[in-house]
Amino acid sequence: MTTRRTRPAPRPPEGTPPPAELARQARAVLADAVRIAHWAADGESPGTVPLAAQALQRAAAALELSPAQVQTGWDRARLAGLIELHGDTARPGWRLRAWDRDDSAVLRGWVALFDAWSLVHAAPDGMETTAVAEAVEAVPQVLSLLQLSAGPVTVPALLDLLGQRVAELREERCEVPYGPPQPTTGAAPGRSEDLNAVLLDWALEGLAAVGALTLGAGHATLTPLGNWAVWVKLEQICVAAQSPAGNIEQSAADMLLGCARLTPGPARAEYRAWLAARPVGSAVAELLAVARGEDALLRGLAFEALRVVGAPAEPVVRSVVTETPLRPYALLWLAEYEGADPDDAQDVLSREEATWLWVDTAAAVADHGETGLLVRHLDSAVQGTVPALLDEVRAIGHPRTVQVLVALAAAHPDPALAKAVRRAAFQVHTGGV
Repeated sequence: MTTRRTRPAPRPPEGTPPPAELARQARAVLADAVRIAHWAADGESPGTVPLAAQALQRAAAALELSPAQVQTGWDRARLAGLIELHGDTARPGWRLRAWDRDDSAVLRGWVALFDAWSLVHAAPDGMETTAVAEAVEAVPQVLSLLQLSAGPVTVPALLDLLGQRVAELREERCEVPYGPPQPTTGAAPGRSEDLNAVLLDWALEGLAAVGALTLGAGHATLTPLGNWAVWVKLEQICVAAQSPAGNIEQSAADMLLGCARLTPGPARAEYRAWLAARPVGSAVAELLAVARGEDALLRGLAFEALRVVGAPAEPVVRSVVTETPLRPYALLWLAEYEGADPDDAQDVLSREEATWLWVDTAAAVADHGETGLLVRHLDSAVQGTVPALLDEVRAIGHPRTVQVLVALAAAHPDPALAKAVRRAAFQVHTGGV
């Protein structure tokens, strides 16, 4: 048996302002985005990406901003989770509702914008997609140097590091260098050094645009917000390195199975470690792919892991409410995400949705739990009586209904009730009434 070697999480950089001051700075960066989000949430419902010309003009007039400022603020509001688009309707995100009272919501919103810096600032025209992707992947190394330096760093030093990191990435992918990356069109520079210089300028300008650094004459310096954000990312890496149950390198399904018998606290620690080691988008997609599978236990655990993801998972979770097997889980997730007490969240489910969820949970217990748990699961049914439950379970159309009822009949100590459950299972199986 091997012992996992852990390292302490990094301490915040010396001189890091308190959270309240960082939140004040984040609010300043996103001030225009907040104004535009309130404008959109107050009934304007522009709901298009990018904003249509008429909506741009209306917002510019109402907010006394230029159309370009409105479009920039609109994009930032979406990326920071201040507004959500539902078709052609813009709705306030939970962060907008919490903006003035919750510093942690503000900082999470700014970090979401920081993570999306390459979307905020368009890449140079005509630049090859692969070269842009390599620069984005190399930027964390550049940010680490800026933080370690605790002050201005010259552009030539940053350019040298960017070039080294890009070369390392290509070597890790076992790519054979056939020459420097070339732009696809236009008159962009052709030499590798010149291309890296263009990409570095783009990255620094993008990071400055979201308030992560400031640019001087030939040098760059992290802002307090940028310094703190880099520390947050380093802390996430350390959390990933300290996964208590060692599930970091597992697939989503294997990780969830490994967490199945953990208590909630250690399970959440495993989810956080697994998530910290992956890009958020691909991690969410992998968890939802597991949720769409046949294992009901993994379906429930996948949504527990998505609770740890939080805001970045919200648009994807909202998009699956039309999928019958996932709908109850998604509705509960969204209710809790929007502030409902977990004990009251069940109120968002219709009777049919609650019954479907009861059968799905019973299937998880039947496959992975103990018979006693399956019997006790009867008490959680919304119907209140077994005959009413059986009537509605037979009508709900869950694909595991027969197996659940057979397992319940075999487990229940009351012969009369077990007989009624077996009869219901037979009726579902044969299509009878």
